[in-house]
Amino acid sequence: MNLHDLLLVYTAYVVAVASPGPSNMAIMNTAMRHGRPAALAMAAGVVTMSTVWGTVAATGVSTLLANYASALTVLRVGGGLYLLWLAWKAARSAATPDGRIVATGDTTPDAWSCYRRGVLMHVGNPKAVLAWLSIMSLGVSPDATPATVAVAVAGCVALGVVIFAGYALLFSTAPMVRAYTRARRWFEGMLALFFAGAGIRLLLSR
Repeated sequence: MNLHDLLLVYTAYVVAVASPGPSNMAIMNTAMRHGRPAALAMAAGVVTMSTVWGTVAATGVSTLLANYASALTVLRVGGGLYLLWLAWKAARSAATPDGRIVATGDTTPDAWSCYRRGVLMHVGNPKAVLAWLSIMSLGVSPDATPATVAVAVAGCVALGVVIFAGYALLFSTAPMVRAYTRARRWFEGMLALFFAGAGIRLLLSR
């Protein structure tokens, strides 16, 4: 693999990962609502599962999964239902007046809960492995050596760390937190619609 092919793989990955999606939206929301440590823990969970899917794509296991439609269906349905559950939680938060939030308190989840949620954002999305396959096919030839594939995957994972952690750091800054505080109900409502749309699309996809 020459430098041009490698840059092509990395560019495609950045475009795919940095664009708005359920994982990015969840990290943004967690950063503004619960702070930087919680958001970074969620980002770590997303990166973990993204690495797993990348490894699956690189080792050819994805071809095996593709031959078992029932396995992909279980993942797709589970992921869709999980997104709908997140939509319901966001909608319930949006419907709760600010005064009631202050009175009852808004408990910050522990790091493990945030990490687990980040993993679940990706584990129920079988399209992630297909995205990895598409990205890798841009610059990795079928006869590529394991070392070449490893370099491509490792580089993408490193870029994923920068992107997801970057969202966590950016949206946990004071201006973002103040903006969230002022427009909490509006933001949670938009998040509910986004998660609901993503969940329905995943459930209806084939």
